[in-house]
Amino acid sequence: MSAGPNTRGALKHVLGHLLTPLLMCIGMGLAYLGAFHAPEPHDLRVDVVGSGPATQVLAQSLQDKGAGALDVRTVADRETAVTALREQGSFGAYVPGEKPELLVASGSSDTSAMAVEKVFTEVAAAQDAPLKVTDVAPTASGDPTGQGVFFLLVALSIGAYASVAVIGGAGAVLPMRIRVLLAAGMSFVVSLVGTLFAGPVFHLVDRGLGGVWAMSWLYAAGILLVGVGLHTFLRRWTTLGVMVLFVMLNFTSSGGIYRPELQPGFFGALHAFWNGAGFVEGVRAHVYFGGHDLGGNVLVLALWLLAGAALVAVAGLTEKRRATAAAGTPAAGPVTSPVTQSVTEAAAEGKAGAEEEMEEAVAV
Repeated sequence: MSAGPNTRGALKHVLGHLLTPLLMCIGMGLAYLGAFHAPEPHDLRVDVVGSGPATQVLAQSLQDKGAGALDVRTVADRETAVTALREQGSFGAYVPGEKPELLVASGSSDTSAMAVEKVFTEVAAAQDAPLKVTDVAPTASGDPTGQGVFFLLVALSIGAYASVAVIGGAGAVLPMRIRVLLAAGMSFVVSLVGTLFAGPVFHLVDRGLGGVWAMSWLYAAGILLVGVGLHTFLRRWTTLGVMVLFVMLNFTSSGGIYRPELQPGFFGALHAFWNGAGFVEGVRAHVYFGGHDLGGNVLVLALWLLAGAALVAVAGLTEKRRATAAAGTPAAGPVTSPVTQSVTEAAAEGKAGAEEEMEEAVAV
């Protein structure tokens, strides 16, 4: 028995909507596997402490053996090496001798510290000496792997971009200024939840909780404003667009799992200016490194917020132009107020769009 028109129409509708999860699957696979499947160091900065010929030979041999994996330099003394680690100028420092010591800063990246430790454990083993490892910037007791900040980033991101689906879909009939106020309110709530997770609930950080809240708010507000602005142009594709920006490209380039020195160059390049990297590195700088380089990371978050504000402004003007054009178009049939007609159509589109966007957001 052949399918009726209603069945064919429903099937066509479903097949059209299945394109979104297919694109999500492809995008997530390319992003996550491309960024994380084979971490290898490249130009990983390490120091060898000392100034004599033996130190120079060791540094040069490590540089040659690494074949681009390491960027080895020599420093005069242990104090200089510690300063470089605490300013995130290096990721490890080897102090040779009868009792060799390796200095690391796991607060910068636990995986980078592990990569450095692997290299210099082999160096010490070749000298038949046990290696002492000293962590000059350890993570908080509630975050032994140093990756808790990354998962905080995930929680903030989900709260922000899921709110975009609701505000953009269900709130499509609302004036832009109301949607912006809703975005500001939700970013505040999401940042408070994230701060509770970071402090009292899981103890991911043991100091500087006020600064963590401020960066959480900047980060969430940036996502919400960008998402609300994009909704005017992307409509039902907003969820996919926000996922590309703030999940696929964002999580993978944030440095929360692997820093750019352990990733392919594309993700390392994004790390320099993407908002997730600004948040992760900003929290690390604030909590573990005395605020060194904090300003640059806060600037990244602020610029994303400003970009979101600019996008919202453009979207508001675009909606006004559309409303003016719709009001000037004569309608066939019974006479209806242009304003009433516009609101009715927007409400119908908003209801359908909200259902579609929320289904896609939940699917993620």
